[in-house]
Amino acid sequence: MTWSTIVEPHPPANQSRTNPAGPRKIILDCDPGHDDAVALLLAHGNPDIELLAVTTVVGNQTLEKVTRNALAVGTIAGITGVPFAAGCPRPLVRSIETAPDIHGESGMDGPALPESTIELDPRHAVDLIIDTVMAHEPGTVTLVPTAGLTNIALAARKEPRIVERVKEVVLMGGGYHVGNWSAVAEFNIIIDPEAAHIVFNEKWPVVMVGLDLTHQALATPDVVEKIAAIGTGPAKFVTELMDFFAHTYKDAQGFDHPPVHDPCAVAYVIDPSIVSTRKVPVNIELQGTLTLGMTVADFRAPAPADCHTSVAVDLDHARFWDLVTDALVRIGEPGAGATNTGAGASDVELNEGAQLTAGGVK
Repeated sequence: MTWSTIVEPHPPANQSRTNPAGPRKIILDCDPGHDDAVALLLAHGNPDIELLAVTTVVGNQTLEKVTRNALAVGTIAGITGVPFAAGCPRPLVRSIETAPDIHGESGMDGPALPESTIELDPRHAVDLIIDTVMAHEPGTVTLVPTAGLTNIALAARKEPRIVERVKEVVLMGGGYHVGNWSAVAEFNIIIDPEAAHIVFNEKWPVVMVGLDLTHQALATPDVVEKIAAIGTGPAKFVTELMDFFAHTYKDAQGFDHPPVHDPCAVAYVIDPSIVSTRKVPVNIELQGTLTLGMTVADFRAPAPADCHTSVAVDLDHARFWDLVTDALVRIGEPGAGATNTGAGASDVELNEGAQLTAGGVK
């Protein structure tokens, strides 16, 4: 992709650059988080994505903190007309586990975050996910979880009909050979392995964009310089994110350049040719003393015909980062003062667990 291609203007509304059928509809379920922020910017700025909703869940930090961060990123990006909803404040069974050594005490340490101009949708995230999937034609909505899978699991349990209506679940989590929170388990899976077990064992198609792939998505100095050269507020925000992320990943896991995990899942939805995948049965270890949360991929034989799970294998690093820079150029400098009241927010009763009050999400 040449720079002249990157700076071309947006196509007309509902017209995709590369998909004649139009943009791909997604719900982004996240726990911002530095790399979640980049995933949200990519989803918003790419013309091949129609962002239907943004939902938050406990993970990198508490629900209150990650929800505040999501709203701040939405404000930085100038996102309007997209509902944001807060979801589950704890895992299904286990105690809350967060990642301050990677993301800081706020969940997004580094850049100064603005006060949000976005009003939180009063629905619980689980209900927003269900409502959104049920309101669209079957096979048109992709779920993109980049956090623990608590919201997605509960949505499937509360309204089982969404399983057959969802096009696919493209999640950032797991690893078929690599772990980070333990020797064999990745953070998004191990913080709620029971939820992951539900999601992987439903019959919807699941694409696991795990650490084997995302450790290839390194924010190298040339990448950061290219983003900085864009010169906009959102681009500066991303460079500040990467600066903090680089230091924590070096200290915590020894990376010379930080892997930016979550936008890899969004990139796969935009253009699957950027991320090669392999179909293989995957299940979640729930009982192992040393292997809790492991995403067990069975490569012993060719995948059976009814296998509904795939794992991401190889990343086209240059094309991936071209997508990110392209999205930032397209976002530009959003106008100040834009307000997002969320789709249908005034018509929906408040649900316990999804209100944003002066004291945070409760």
